[in-house]
Amino acid sequence: MDYHSPEQCLGLLENLPTDSPTARFSVLADIVNSLLVARPLPEQHLEVLEMARPLINKTRAKLPGLDGDEPLPPDSRHNALLLKVIKLWDSLSHSYTLIAEQDAGVGTLKDQRALLAQRRTYYAGKIVSEYYRAHRALPADLWRRVHECFIAAERDGIHAIRVSDTLNVIWKAQSAQEAYLSILLLDLANAFGRSGQEWTWICRWAERFAPYCTLSMNIEGRKPTTYGLDLTADHGLRPLGLLGGKDSKPRYFDCNKLASQIQSVFAQFKQGVSPFSLGLGEDCSIEASARLLLSLYRPWGLASAGRRFPRRGSSTGVVELCAEWLAIGFHVQGKLFEPPQHSNHTTTSSLGYTQDDVALHAFGKSAAGVETNLARNGKRNFSHQRIEAERLSLVCEQWKLIDQSVGGFRLRQRPHAERLSHNQLVGLRPHDGEYFLLGQVSWLMFREDGLLEAGIHVLPGLPQVIAARQRIESDELREPYSQAFMIEANEVLQITASLILPEGWYKTGGIIEIFGAGRERQIRMTQLLLKGPNFEQVAFTELSEPA
Repeated sequence: MDYHSPEQCLGLLENLPTDSPTARFSVLADIVNSLLVARPLPEQHLEVLEMARPLINKTRAKLPGLDGDEPLPPDSRHNALLLKVIKLWDSLSHSYTLIAEQDAGVGTLKDQRALLAQRRTYYAGKIVSEYYRAHRALPADLWRRVHECFIAAERDGIHAIRVSDTLNVIWKAQSAQEAYLSILLLDLANAFGRSGQEWTWICRWAERFAPYCTLSMNIEGRKPTTYGLDLTADHGLRPLGLLGGKDSKPRYFDCNKLASQIQSVFAQFKQGVSPFSLGLGEDCSIEASARLLLSLYRPWGLASAGRRFPRRGSSTGVVELCAEWLAIGFHVQGKLFEPPQHSNHTTTSSLGYTQDDVALHAFGKSAAGVETNLARNGKRNFSHQRIEAERLSLVCEQWKLIDQSVGGFRLRQRPHAERLSHNQLVGLRPHDGEYFLLGQVSWLMFREDGLLEAGIHVLPGLPQVIAARQRIESDELREPYSQAFMIEANEVLQITASLILPEGWYKTGGIIEIFGAGRERQIRMTQLLLKGPNFEQVAFTELSEPA
C-alpha cells in the first residue's frame, strides 16, 4: 500500500497489526518506501522515521527463517523476505540522505545534521550485516556506498559528533564515525563462520568496542600486516601491504585501545564479573562470551597477522567430501567400521543403525560375511572403494577446489542432498591425495548464483579409525563400542595425540576404553581441543593400569 501522508503514517505506527511479525514488517516497509517516494517536508519525514526505528528493529528480530543459524540459499522460500529486509535498510539509509539534501538549503534541521549522518551510515551497515547473517556474498559496490556515508559525514565535519540512539544497547548514543567503525569490525569477525546467536552478539559488541578504534591518515612506519582502509575500494579493511593503488590514500586502522579493552574484559571475567555488567548483554554467559571474544581478539585487537600458510589457487582440482559419521570412518579406513571381535555387543552408528543393518541392506548378508577391505597390494583402491560406498549409500560428494593452503581448503559446489553446518566434522580427500583426512567446516557462504562456498580447516595428522566406549563402573553394563578416530602424536610436525569422539562424550577426567591395533587401552580425557555439532576432539593421557 501507499502511505504518502506523514499524519497517516504516524497513526499507523500507533496501531500496527499484531497477527504476525511478517505482517507488521510489511506495513513498516510500506510506510518507509512510500515516504521516500512522496518526499514530505524534511521535519515531518524525520519524525515518522524516528518513531518507526524501534518498531522496525523489534519486528525484524522476530521474522521467521532469518535467524542466521544456517546459510540461506538464493532459492530458499525465505529469500523473498530477506530481500525485503535488505530493501528496507536501503530505503532507510536513502531516506535520511534525502532529508539532509532537502534541508540543505533551508536549515530547519541544521542541528540534526550529525543525527542524519549517523542514521544514514548505520542503515548502510545494516545491509552489510544482513548479508553476513544470511551467509551471502556481498553485492558489488556495497562497500563503496558504506565508504561514501563516512566520507560525506567527514567532509561536513560532523562524523565524530555523538547523537542519541536508543538502538545502541550499550552507549545509547553513537556518531557516524562509530557506526562506520562498527561495520569495519563486523567485516573482520569471520561472519560466514558464525551462528545466528553469535552474530547477534558480535553486532552488539562491535558497537560496544567501536569507540576504542580510530582511523589515521598517518601510515608512515606502520607494519604492512597492520590493517588499513582504502576508501575508494569495494571492500573493508585489508593489510596495509595490500593497499596503495595510484588514486588511493590508505588510512591506518588503530585498534591498540581496543586490544586493551578486550584484555580488561578477560581479566574481569576471571574475577567473576558478569557479561551484562561489562556491557556485553544479559543473554550471554561468561563461558560463551569468553570463547567468542577470544576468537575476536586477534582480528579486532591485534590487526592482521597475515596468512601463516599462503593459499594456492586451483582451477581444476576436485575434493571428495563426506559429513556423516559412519561415512567418514568408511572412507578413512577403506572399510565399514566393525566392533572388536572379542566384544559381545553390537555396535550402533550415530544414526541409530548397526553395522549389520548396513551390510544386510547393501549385501543381503551379515557384516561378518562381507569382505570390505579395499586395500590392493598395500595401496588403497579408491575406484573399488567408490563402488562399495555407493552400495552402502556412503558416497562422497564432489567439490571444486578453489584454493588451498597447508591449513585447509576453499571449496565450491552447487548444493546436493548433504547439508553442511558450521564447525561440523567432515572427511575429505583432494583429487591427488592418497589419504582421507579429517576437517572442520570453518565457514559457509552462498553466492548469488546459488553456488555454495565452504572453508575447511584440516585437522593436523593422519586419522585412524578405532573403537571407543565410555567406561562404566559395572562390567556387565558396559556400553557397546562406537566408531571414533585417533590422531597419533608427531614431534616433527608438532602434532599432539588426540581422539575424535562423538559429540557429548567429553568429561574432564573421564575415562574412555579404546580398541585399536589389536589391543585395548584405557585413557583419561584431559582437555577439550575442538568441538562441533557432531564431534569432540580431546587430548588425553594413557592409563598404565586399569582404572
